[in-house]
Amino acid sequence: MVVIIDPQNAGIAGNMVLGALLDMGVDIEYAQEVMEYYASYFGDISIKVDKIQKSGINSTYVDIICHDKNPITYTALLERLNSIEHKQVTPDILNFAKKVFRILAEAEAKIHGKSVDEVHFHEVGAADAVADIIGAAYCFFKLKLNSQRVYGMPVALGGGRKESSHGSMSIPAPATLEILKNVPVFGGPVENELTTPTGAAILISMVDEFYDFYPIIINKKIGYGAGKLELPFPNTLRILIGESPTDKDKVSILETNLDNVTGEVLGHSFDRLLAAGALDVTIIPTITKKNRPGHLLRVITKPEDSGIVSEAIIRETGTLGVRMLNYVHRNIAERKIIPIKLYINGINFEMRIKIGIFGEEIINIAPEYEDAKEIAEKTGIPIKNVMKLANEEFRILLDTNYLKIS
Repeated sequence: MVVIIDPQNAGIAGNMVLGALLDMGVDIEYAQEVMEYYASYFGDISIKVDKIQKSGINSTYVDIICHDKNPITYTALLERLNSIEHKQVTPDILNFAKKVFRILAEAEAKIHGKSVDEVHFHEVGAADAVADIIGAAYCFFKLKLNSQRVYGMPVALGGGRKESSHGSMSIPAPATLEILKNVPVFGGPVENELTTPTGAAILISMVDEFYDFYPIIINKKIGYGAGKLELPFPNTLRILIGESPTDKDKVSILETNLDNVTGEVLGHSFDRLLAAGALDVTIIPTITKKNRPGHLLRVITKPEDSGIVSEAIIRETGTLGVRMLNYVHRNIAERKIIPIKLYINGINFEMRIKIGIFGEEIINIAPEYEDAKEIAEKTGIPIKNVMKLANEEFRILLDTNYLKIS
């Protein structure tokens, strides 16, 4: 199972996360009781949860009203949180909530040049921040999303200006930008604050990895959390739970144009690059600068091996530069190696079969080349015939339920 948190439409705030998670089926009364219990130690709040429509989209809106704004230091907040016990709030839930507050405090400390212990939370009252963050943590764990792979989509930030305790400031808030370092974001599409520091901190705490586009999933459940603003589009945060029929992988792609390298050097370089850690090497005939015939050398490698492989490309080919497309995502089918017995001319051979699985369907069957080559050399049978026999034997074993692929 995988989880996708999608703040592309209208950003993300604490109550929007709460709404989306409650929309997925968390018991509202239990969640509200947990939020109110913790928040009562920090101030006076009221919480109302409603099913509403935002521009025609059914969603859950959590309205947390703080009746007294009580700025509190990060240190004092932690001390008070540690003194509160609730049977529904496990240590894991509480530690998650404290992680969110730590992210907020570190961002504020960085911006204002203070230590974390000196940070005051000014922009929100302590009570509503606690309700947002404890509530989001409780729902996240109640749905068992903490045990799933969580992906995040690019974050809509909003724009314009807003009044703060530091005067009029541009949107997004400095703390929001600090928290969302190394996260794909974009401005607009309206002049309002769409992503808050609290929403950003919760997002960072939940997400394992960010993507520009949705990964391949089989969607199972969607939750919509509504924001407070009325916008010319649905002001909702969307969270999805689904099954991933493919594994995700990160690779780097290295490229260089070669117009003065002989075929012998290219052939030798091919083997040397694989030995240096390349996952795949492709050499493509092309036309280079000044209309000269040449080759495009393209190498796929693990990101951690890209430096070594880049050096090998330069040393082996003499090129002066290597282009790098770093951290390219690829979808890969689940792969398994299944050993089978293959009888040829009265001799029993062991043959490994590589299969590709998409969901519950086998989409590819390929006998291992080295095994087929060895059998062909020992029997004198053409390798293509050995592979055909292996495919047929595997199909027979599969159709008769002799093999169990799980």
